[in-house]
Amino acid sequence: MAKTIVVKQVGSPIRRPKDQRKTLVGLGLNKMHRTRELEDTPSTRGMVNKIPHLVRIIEERG
Repeated sequence: MAKTIVVKQVGSPIRRPKDQRKTLVGLGLNKMHRTRELEDTPSTRGMVNKIPHLVRIIEERG
């Protein structure tokens, strides 16, 4: 079983740079308070670390 993380969007992409908006879409998030369960990979962690003011890691499973 692969490790996963649950990520929740807590910030709005309004008035943010385009690359931050695209990172949110890449994570599968685009509206406030949505959550996604994603595979815990270095690329996913890098995307989350790029926008820590917009997302929170709710839970780590695995």
